[in-house]
Amino acid sequence: MHSIVEAVTEKIINRSRDSRKKYLDLIAAEAERLQQQPARHGISCTNLAHAIAAEDHDEKMILKQSHRAANIGIINAYNDILSAHQPYKDYPQQIKSHLAELGHVAQMAAGVPAMCDGITQGQSGMELSLFSRDTIALSTAIGLSHDVFDGVVLLGICDKIVPGLLMAALRFGHLPAVFLPSGPMASGITNSAKAKTRQKFAAGEVGKDELLESELKSYHSAGTCTFYGTANSNQMLLEIMGLQLPGSSFIHPEDPLRPLLNQYALEQLTQHTAIEQDYIPLGQMLNEKSFVNAIVGLLATGGSTNHSIHLVAIAKMAGIILDWQDISELSDVVPLLTRIYPNGEGDVNHFQQAGGMGFLIRELLDEGLLHKDVQTLLGKDLSAYCQEPYLVIKTLENGDQEAQLAWQDVNKESLNLDVLAPAHAPFMREGGLKLLSGNIGRGLIKISAVPESRWYTKAPAKVFTDQASVQQAYQRGELNCDCVIVVKFQGPKANGMPELHKLMPVMANLQDAGFNVALLTDGRLSGASGKVPAVLHLCPEALLGGAIDRIREGDIIEIDAHKAKVINHSDDPAASLTSASIAEGLGNGMGLGRELFSLFRKNTTPADQGALSLGWTDIE
Repeated sequence: MHSIVEAVTEKIINRSRDSRKKYLDLIAAEAERLQQQPARHGISCTNLAHAIAAEDHDEKMILKQSHRAANIGIINAYNDILSAHQPYKDYPQQIKSHLAELGHVAQMAAGVPAMCDGITQGQSGMELSLFSRDTIALSTAIGLSHDVFDGVVLLGICDKIVPGLLMAALRFGHLPAVFLPSGPMASGITNSAKAKTRQKFAAGEVGKDELLESELKSYHSAGTCTFYGTANSNQMLLEIMGLQLPGSSFIHPEDPLRPLLNQYALEQLTQHTAIEQDYIPLGQMLNEKSFVNAIVGLLATGGSTNHSIHLVAIAKMAGIILDWQDISELSDVVPLLTRIYPNGEGDVNHFQQAGGMGFLIRELLDEGLLHKDVQTLLGKDLSAYCQEPYLVIKTLENGDQEAQLAWQDVNKESLNLDVLAPAHAPFMREGGLKLLSGNIGRGLIKISAVPESRWYTKAPAKVFTDQASVQQAYQRGELNCDCVIVVKFQGPKANGMPELHKLMPVMANLQDAGFNVALLTDGRLSGASGKVPAVLHLCPEALLGGAIDRIREGDIIEIDAHKAKVINHSDDPAASLTSASIAEGLGNGMGLGRELFSLFRKNTTPADQGALSLGWTDIE
């Protein structure tokens, strides 16, 4: 193992010792109960009758009498407005059929909400995006609280959905769990062409009709969006943590491999329930090493900045305490091995064709940057994830042909060096995220898509409290200069920490015009963060009295990703947050249901503590 990876892992283990023990004790008590009998046989007859009343005769007989059959709970984030989730419409029945062939039963435990950040970008509804993660966690917990399940199948892909599902699954960590992906849509127009049309629209050079036509050529069918944003970063994380089958994350929804992969994943899940010898509860499967592997994968692929928040929150559910400093220290030694838009021209389909996750994991293992000795869905160490699935057509005795699932080692060489690089010749010698600190607080910058010549900015501040005001200033020509655009009151307590992607075309235009520009905010962007340097998630946020609120128009701001610092050279420490400033930053919080989430805004933790608005503190 690389010495820095070992040191960071050991630091996390030591920091988490007490909380991790409390968590493991919690799930051990539940596990002991399950190992005596299936969960459904531990409830009263009246309870069980309610739980199985709607099942057909055969399933009812199994659930009543069998002590060797598992009952698997399905949590489904299906809806029609998320292209990635639309294929999940038929998954529950397919899962039931697959498990019936194995002698087990599945029941829909809960449907959970799933919102699309792509639809709400720049709209008021985006203020609910981050809180939807915790809502999904709560909804999942309600579904599993019936306490009749021996394992969990989680159907979710996109931005806040996977973190929310996984957070709740870990709170039911005495159960084994598996995610079933649905895969990305086919590639549309190039991402650079899409971005260029957006920039032209921001500059007033094209109209809405041309912009919409461009967007429809990019987002055009069922499946995950193909750029490397939070959704596809989720898929990478689930696979590198062993919660999805090797090579399964980026296979098209209609690929004939899909049903075979789903069936095999379900078979593995049933082998890990408490009624089997090879019991692997999720809470034990994912440990400190698993989360270090997740961070390494995020850095090696230049993944979504959202996961600097989500991974902290997810780990906390398992009693593991992560800090942004852990990410920064690992980033110093983890090379960037992928160029997937916005970090490059290729998309996830090109990544898959070049060698995909199997190639990436093998390269990182060979460099000692991943922990090999972790449990996975396959019940084996991570070396099993250096393989990829393929189809074998078998001729049966009766002459019929049958497609069967097989596995092979991934290619020794990348099949597209513009998208996927070997560890000995990476795109960058360090990872994609840096922690910056200074008298403004601390925040993260994603450098994997930013040219190194732009890692340093020193310029006057232009201060705003929302992204619409930035767009208006751009239209008036007030931003045609070197500047650091400061957008404050965008933290979780202020307005739910919406992503600020309406700023990207504007700032890209300013950069293309020759101006040295950067963004500084207590808000978010995501995996779609592009070529403009952006210091994100600044803590403390403005509403909590963070120094970002003391930045005034014209203050000289220095951002240095090389030296990991962010400084206001005109800072006045005597300045304080005023009631007028608070009122301006909060807005009215009304409309589109935002008022219903006031308790979430009130109770949320800072971004560097996972922006958690949930109520558990007992295992801290």
